[in-house]
Amino acid sequence: QVQLIESGGGSVQAGGSLRLSCAASGITSSGVCMGWFRQAPGKEREGVAGLYGYTNTYYADAVKGRFTISRDVAKNTLYLQMTSLKPEDTAMYYCAAAYLTSWYRCSSALGANRGMAYWGKGIQVTISS
Repeated sequence: QVQLIESGGGSVQAGGSLRLSCAASGITSSGVCMGWFRQAPGKEREGVAGLYGYTNTYYADAVKGRFTISRDVAKNTLYLQMTSLKPEDTAMYYCAAAYLTSWYRCSSALGANRGMAYWGKGIQVTISS
């Protein structure tokens, strides 16, 4: 049974940094697609960053150059390092995972917000101006 638990959220001022962590249990394959999504009030959930295998990464245009996704396989933990944070980054952030057969399917799932099978409960990130 896959379980995803997010931590590291909070409130910071614009320009600051936060690192989100997602402790994953039950993940058994190196080919798993893992990612971070976010949902701001009144907006649809969107894929922020994703990782397939060890080297394939996806970033939404809004976060490219500011966010970095990484995974510590030994600790079964997914990270999202967020820098140069903006008020528009304020949202509930969710960790998600799915067993997908290709990087194409993984990036499609992240971009279309469709196809991720497992979800964490989410964690709030608030950026003040």
